Amino acid sequence: MSGRRRKKRRSAGDAILTIILIIAIGVFCFAGYNLLRLYFDYKNGRDQYTSIAENYTRPSAESETQQAGTVQQGEQAPPETSAGETLKSPMDIDFAGLKSVNEDVIGWIWFEAIPDINYPIVQGKDNDEYLHRTYKRENLFVGSIFMDYQNSADFSDCNTIIYGHNMKDGSMFGKLSRFTSDASIYKNSRYFWIITPEASYRYEIFSARICDVDGSVYTLFKGPGEEFQSWIRSMRRESQLNTDIKEEDLLVTDKVVTLSTCTGDYSTRFILQGRISDVIKRPGIDSGTTAAPIPAG
Repeated sequence: MSGRRRKKRRSAGDAILTIILIIAIGVFCFAGYNLLRLYFDYKNGRDQYTSIAENYTRPSAESETQQAGTVQQGEQAPPETSAGETLKSPMDIDFAGLKSVNEDVIGWIWFEAIPDINYPIVQGKDNDEYLHRTYKRENLFVGSIFMDYQNSADFSDCNTIIYGHNMKDGSMFGKLSRFTSDASIYKNSRYFWIITPEASYRYEIFSARICDVDGSVYTLFKGPGEEFQSWIRSMRRESQLNTDIKEEDLLVTDKVVTLSTCTGDYSTRFILQGRISDVIKRPGIDSGTTAAPIPAG
């Protein structure tokens, strides 16, 4: 009788172990599937954006640098680098080709110090549309680099906000935080470019830091004024990056781009900010000035 009970207990124990083993195998397979899917999402995203850069960008032609001018002085003459050379747009973008695929493309972003940050910029009807959708409107976790839907698409706002994922492989805005973790990055170059169908804008970096997800960094302004000037100087004051720009150097007439990416903490974001230092107009674009337009009101 006792032998049968022991046998029953062993049978019950074996059944429980078998169930646990089956569950463990199922969990392992599910985790493996998710990892494999994530890998292919990353790879597809990298391949897609690499292809875009190869097919729609090329080094800028020297003949297309003759309409350059500085924002602060409003000069018509081409700006010069510290070496005395004429400033040139880093590349030409085939916006006609890009817009034939997606009309929501409004620009292109490229970093001098981190050339891997080299992507089209889109703007959707809200801030969810391109969160996990590529420039080709394909559903991938990598998403797109996209402008806040409330901003003006021509980068004329006092503070233009652009979002991108902090991907684990360093793609998209995954390398932005290197500006605060590696001092040599900023020393190598303190500029990034945003290129649009109308002009190439060079931005000088003046701030980078971790901020609250709902912090004042994300303030949008109706136009230049005391509130904006106080804000831009507070952005410099709170920076974790030691830049060459002082608070008093930041003016009410400045135009700022705020780049935002996640940190792994749902309550914070990493942001990097630059102000327009130079504008290079496209040949045939007659705006009457090289300064960025100031919105009415």
